[in-house]
Amino acid sequence: MTSWSAVVGSQCLSLHQGHLPTCLCVFQRMPAPIRLRELIRTIRTARTQAEEREMIQKECAAIRSSFREEDNTYRCRNVAKLLYMHMLGYPAHFGQLECLKLIASQKFTDKRIGYLGAMLLLDERQDVHLLMTNCIKNDLNHSTQYVQGLALCTLGCMGSSEMCRDLAGEVEKLLKTSNSYLRKKAALCAVHVIRKVPELMEMFLPATKNLLSEKNHGVLHTSVVLLTEMCERSPDMLSHFRKLVPQLVRILKNLIMSGYSPEHDVSGISDPFLQVRILRLLRILGRSDDDSSEAMNDILAQVATNTETSKNVGNAILYETVLTIMDIKSESGLRVLAINILGRFLLNNDKNIRYVALTSLLKTVQTDHNAVQRHRSTIVDCLKDLDVSIKRRAMELSFALVNGNNIRGMMKELLYFLDSCDPEFKADCASGVFLAAEKYAPSKRWHIDTIMRVLTTAGSYVRDDSVPNLIQLITNSVEMHAYTVQRLYKALLDDISQQPLVQVSSWCIGEYGDLLVSGQCEEEEPIQVTEDEVLDVLEGLLLSNLSTPVTRGYSLTAIMKLSTRFSSVNRIKKVVSVYGSSIDVELQQRAVEYNALFKKYDHMRPALLERMPIMEKTASNGPTEIVQTNGETEPSVPDTKHPPLVTQPANQANDLLDLLGGNDVVPVIQTTLPTKPASAGGELLDLLGDLSLSGGPAPAPVPSVPVSQPPFLLDGLSSQPLFTDIAAVIPPMTAYNKNGLKIEFTFERANPNPNIAVITIHATNTTEADMTEFVFQAAVPKTFQLQLLSPSSNIVPALNQGSITQIIRVLNPQKQQLRMRVKLTYTHKGLPVQDLAEVNNFPPQSWQ
Repeated sequence: MTSWSAVVGSQCLSLHQGHLPTCLCVFQRMPAPIRLRELIRTIRTARTQAEEREMIQKECAAIRSSFREEDNTYRCRNVAKLLYMHMLGYPAHFGQLECLKLIASQKFTDKRIGYLGAMLLLDERQDVHLLMTNCIKNDLNHSTQYVQGLALCTLGCMGSSEMCRDLAGEVEKLLKTSNSYLRKKAALCAVHVIRKVPELMEMFLPATKNLLSEKNHGVLHTSVVLLTEMCERSPDMLSHFRKLVPQLVRILKNLIMSGYSPEHDVSGISDPFLQVRILRLLRILGRSDDDSSEAMNDILAQVATNTETSKNVGNAILYETVLTIMDIKSESGLRVLAINILGRFLLNNDKNIRYVALTSLLKTVQTDHNAVQRHRSTIVDCLKDLDVSIKRRAMELSFALVNGNNIRGMMKELLYFLDSCDPEFKADCASGVFLAAEKYAPSKRWHIDTIMRVLTTAGSYVRDDSVPNLIQLITNSVEMHAYTVQRLYKALLDDISQQPLVQVSSWCIGEYGDLLVSGQCEEEEPIQVTEDEVLDVLEGLLLSNLSTPVTRGYSLTAIMKLSTRFSSVNRIKKVVSVYGSSIDVELQQRAVEYNALFKKYDHMRPALLERMPIMEKTASNGPTEIVQTNGETEPSVPDTKHPPLVTQPANQANDLLDLLGGNDVVPVIQTTLPTKPASAGGELLDLLGDLSLSGGPAPAPVPSVPVSQPPFLLDGLSSQPLFTDIAAVIPPMTAYNKNGLKIEFTFERANPNPNIAVITIHATNTTEADMTEFVFQAAVPKTFQLQLLSPSSNIVPALNQGSITQIIRVLNPQKQQLRMRVKLTYTHKGLPVQDLAEVNNFPPQSWQ
């Protein structure tokens, strides 16, 4: 065994003789890095994420050291490993410049890894990518086609708009070359250039002339992609390329009729990828063009009838064919053929194909309703599918197929689906049933029964507007009142967990409880119910843990209404008084107000609690809007000249208080959309505190109406005429006349409540320019209540050529002198104008 002294001696001898010791050579050179295959094998042996992370960090450190040493020998290997680690999700940005060095290399293997790294690690957000522009330009002119292909792929993958502008000329040259390998890559690169710089599109137009004449399928495929991109981006290009429709039809026909070609065959179909691309281009070219559509009708019929459907490849082509047929101006027979193909798709075992068919039918049902109707039974069967996506599409399509002829059968199926479907479907299904029943109901009884079935089955999932909509339906069906209240009472005895059903039932019992007790139902055998039994049910709802605060509000209001329909008034008084101290503020407020009706305003109670009038529908606005007033669903006041009454948000009210001087006023703000229930009026009055309208002495104390009086006191709940003939004796007055704007008030009395003054404002403009964005706002003292309806317009025409009208309704129960502060906002000759005014000279007849 050789001793250490002998080794050292031999090394020293070598050094003395001028030779470099072997051990020193080893220490001066970095060890060879492991290969990519070895790195992958090592990483896969890691048993935990931390162990893998440790391996990656160790290898990254070695790669960084190699980059710092400018090791050209293993740069390619290190970048390849870095790209693998990048694919695993680890940072690899420090290898960007090394990729550029590999691209500049003369070796093809280095260029290949360098370009791959550039595509993965670089993008146009980093300035580093601009450094490779010159290298790409040189490689586009390289003598080797594979180097040119690498440059084209990289430019088409991550080229920025600056690079595309600089290199578009080189791409256009390669697009004209006879080399099919380069032409197909150049075509795809041209697509990227057009997407980045659309104005360069015309540069490639001459090169597209002969692209479709190429026999190579790769060139044909990329050429069709290029033409599609150009047609989608430019109407001029679309018109220019419509002349290519016969050529595209010929290529597609050759693909269908050609025999077996092992190079392009996929499951017995010749080049399905090219067929799909051609069909998409034909769809774009034939859209809204009769001649092009007619030229492709025959080939589309051939594709639809000759394509094999046993494989998924054929189904993909048929699907594109159907989309093309539906998008162009095709013949009616061809469209029926397309829908029948989708009908066959519904019978396929593949869930994806069934989903695609349902989605496509949903898009076409509006234009080809009768053809889709033929597959109604198959579509309904899809409601039983286990896949949730298919069930949802089938549900949407089923609702789209409902019409007056099949409403009974379709609703039967959909109600069965509603009863058995998952909770995630119940809300949408219930809404669909409501809409379909409202539109196609064969009778009012059927309509009511259907809605009640929905509330019984999925009451907790229905939308918030379903309760007022059903109440409106019941109110308008006068002949069905007795039947409806009896059905709802029975439903209430069976189940009180469905809150919307309980709310509708409570409302109906409150409105038509006398019909329930008297047994006037003719549609079915009447039930024997006493007043005490009805009150027991409603009191049970107030005490039930299942009842929400809103439901309790409905129940308490129903009990209050029954005080004018039942003889058990004392019992009702006791119930109402008990809830005057409820911890639920809303319920407490209702009870306090109802107690006030019993004690102070008992003479008004029958008029206030009489039955709701019919809520008439208008052709312009659809169903009368239902707003919730103090927990009771009421219709907004119908008015043929003005939109429905709306309520202001509290924050806007506070803003108006600041603008009007911060006095004790009740502001009402003009708005266009109801943003809060009308019960906010009571809260608004509570917030205003103890302020007075002006700086003068406060008026003497008088008995006041509770400030949270329900807004429905202002509504005409009676079916009598809204205004009385006394209005003619109240003289009009000029409230404002300044800067060419004149505001006049005319007065009327509301019927049946003489405490309501109805003021109509008339705004006219004597200047030569229109006053636009006109807004009138008003505020009154706290002892009054005021409602401001929407104006007839927001433009006051110039030169008295027209006027704006707007209605103000003021409740003055104390017969005090009316005072009002108004704010006017408008734009005149491009300049905003804002002014405040105080109106104190109201005619005595208007408030006495």
